[in-house]
Amino acid sequence: MTAETSQTLDRGLRVLKLLADTDHGLTVTELSNKLGVNRTVVYRLLATLEQHALVRRDLGGRARVGLGVLRLGRQVHPLVREAALPALRSLAEDIGATAHLTLVDGTEALAVAVVEPTWTDYHVAYRAGFRHPLERGAAGKAILAARAGAPDGPGYTLTHGELEAGASGAAAALIGVTGVEGSVGVVMLADAVPERVGPRVVDAAREVADALR
Repeated sequence: MTAETSQTLDRGLRVLKLLADTDHGLTVTELSNKLGVNRTVVYRLLATLEQHALVRRDLGGRARVGLGVLRLGRQVHPLVREAALPALRSLAEDIGATAHLTLVDGTEALAVAVVEPTWTDYHVAYRAGFRHPLERGAAGKAILAARAGAPDGPGYTLTHGELEAGASGAAAALIGVTGVEGSVGVVMLADAVPERVGPRVVDAAREVADALR
């Protein structure tokens, strides 16, 4: 038997999803057409969502996602981190390097989970909460490559010395995870990343993506 659901809540969530998928916002008329409901219903939905700061409307009347969504989003990080830890532990132990899960936070890359190997004599100290521009470091560049729809290639990004002198990084973007934009990678003290590391990072990113779906 189909569970009883709330039509109003369903429409409100659909409004948020539609607004999240556009950079320019949507008008009441556009939302009405996309939802298949009249404008009065859309006005009521937007008014309710505005009260909770989940939607805002600009001077031109276009609705956009509101800052209240950020407060909800902060609670996502612990859930994502927990789902990613098994794959990160396996990656760190296999490669002998510090493994990390990095998510997009505005124009920055934010490390939300870090696992260091247990058997190495030394490794790069990399902490959860570390931020850097998306344009620097393997983690951010892998995300940007996926965002740009880069042509098929090795599936990973390599860098050297961009965030820490003497350190090299490899990262692969999370693919096919709705609402999550990020990458999985490793950072190591080396002049170059060993050949087997890139494909292993891709596998780990795939494992994390599967855990988040």
